[in-house]
Amino acid sequence: MTAVLDTPADDKPAGDTSAAKKPSPWAAPPRPTWEEEPSKAGLASKGLVLGIACFAILFPLWIVIVTSLQSKKTIDEAGGLVVIPKGITFIAYQELLSGGQVQRAALVSIGVTLVGTLFSMTVSVLCAYGLSRSGSLGHRWILMTLLATMFFGAGLIPTYLLVQALGLTDTYLALILPSAVSVFNILVLRSFFMGISPELIDSARIDGAGDWRILWKIVMPLSRAVLAVIALFYAVGYWSAWFNASIYLTDQDMMPLQNVMIQLVQKQERPVGLAAQVNTGQLSSLALQMAVMVMALLPVAVLSPFVQKHFKKGMLTGAVKG
Repeated sequence: MTAVLDTPADDKPAGDTSAAKKPSPWAAPPRPTWEEEPSKAGLASKGLVLGIACFAILFPLWIVIVTSLQSKKTIDEAGGLVVIPKGITFIAYQELLSGGQVQRAALVSIGVTLVGTLFSMTVSVLCAYGLSRSGSLGHRWILMTLLATMFFGAGLIPTYLLVQALGLTDTYLALILPSAVSVFNILVLRSFFMGISPELIDSARIDGAGDWRILWKIVMPLSRAVLAVIALFYAVGYWSAWFNASIYLTDQDMMPLQNVMIQLVQKQERPVGLAAQVNTGQLSSLALQMAVMVMALLPVAVLSPFVQKHFKKGMLTGAVKG
């Protein structure tokens, strides 16, 4: 008598390929939800949102540029801002750049931006490099003092009294020195400098290089990305600044472009040398206002794309390391 072994009902024959296979231990792990390929509906919704955002940003800019390039007749027919251009005329820009207060203000803004950015970058780089070296004299106390200034300020009146006591009122230094250094920018630079390999600096010291040579030949070439970003921050800050000029300057010939734009757009005050053209009907005051706004936006719009590629590397790396 042969014994028959009972086979469980859920057992499958050896040749049955319908049984579920165990995942291979060498298989790639499943991707997180946020890394999955988006669906067509998701791509369409993202494109729609980005399109609306771009339209909301570019449409007002389009109106400003188009209105600045229109004649007084076209602007009067449109009843104000022009959406669809009817010809192009550069009379507003020609009048602004033909001399007078606007051209002088543009030169003042360019000079203050260049000199101020160079001065701020020099002070910030030197301070950040010193604070990034653990053996530097009093670096902990200096760092704590800088951090304290981010939370506690002297106030507007003491700052004004200090500027006045130093004899900086009605000078271009009043547009640079009160806001020359940003502690946040120094901390970003310090974090980036601390992330540079110590072996490079140690090898340079063994070869006889001093701190100045190490900073110029090693640290700064390796920090081009963060330096470009910080320089852009300082340049945009100086170019867009108007408050210091409004409280420290009384001479209208020394006013930067932003203050002239405020006088023209908000206070409806016509710049010196352009009142005659506006009064005689040769030039639209609205086109003049839009042209000044374009001149104020143009440098930032031109420089930003060239520095855009450095933002991710410069800001994120500088903020995380250290």
